[in-house]
Amino acid sequence: MEETFRSGDIKASVAPGLYVAATPIGNLGDVSRRLVDVLGAVDIIYCEDTRRTGALCAALGVRTERRAYHDHNAAAVRPEILARLNDGGAIALVSDAGTPLISDPGYRLVAEARDAGTDVFAIPGPCAAIAALSVAGVPTDRFLFAGFPPSKASARDDYLEELAGIRASLVFYETANRLAGSLAAMAKAFGPRQAAIVRELTKIHEETVRDRLDKLAARYEAAPPKGEIVVVVGPPTGAAVEASDADVETFLIDALTVMSVKDAAAAAADALGIARKDAYRRAIALKTGGESG
Repeated sequence: MEETFRSGDIKASVAPGLYVAATPIGNLGDVSRRLVDVLGAVDIIYCEDTRRTGALCAALGVRTERRAYHDHNAAAVRPEILARLNDGGAIALVSDAGTPLISDPGYRLVAEARDAGTDVFAIPGPCAAIAALSVAGVPTDRFLFAGFPPSKASARDDYLEELAGIRASLVFYETANRLAGSLAAMAKAFGPRQAAIVRELTKIHEETVRDRLDKLAARYEAAPPKGEIVVVVGPPTGAAVEASDADVETFLIDALTVMSVKDAAAAAADALGIARKDAYRRAIALKTGGESG
């Protein structure tokens, strides 16, 4: 495979501009002919980690100069890149793995390059979020990529509550050591939805585990996973997304006769697929006779 894609001393020509280039997420066999040609032909490659991209370039026979562009130096390096582009340069932007700008730095560079009239070209290829969605076994006609949930529990809970009512499948990235906690928080915010844990995509130990969120949380609490992980959560059920304001109020009125405000709100959220903070606000309003807003 390496010999098939090796660029060697052959230098393809490319038009001036910024090339946003996707690289493999684990399997070198996913490299495209076009990626090799572009990386070998541009003036310079900007990447998150020069060593990691250097290893890829060595495998492909690409000798183009590499420089770092990441979250910590982007503000300082971006003017340098824009100046090179303004002078008619051809520059590639890559991330450590997958498609740049998907949970990686780069969108400000693309925006400013376009504002300056520079051509920006996509070199499409692997993307962990899309690859995971394709094998997760959840609806794919509508989905939202939500990136990494916040690391602090309170911020994560608020973040997930905001996503609870979205009528789409949800795609998250997560680290192995935080997975069980995030799944438990998702089960609390979303209820017992179907979900899939897609781990080590395109690598030797690739694995997809599909189950309800609460069961997945218990599974990975007992046996923490290894590797890079994508969490794909199915959308709310049809019954949940159809709940009207009147449905919610009727449910809460009945629930409040036998439950506390907190428990009634939790029951309404689970049964009707609404955000818990919204259910709690409405329950408080009904209990006190105020306006729910």
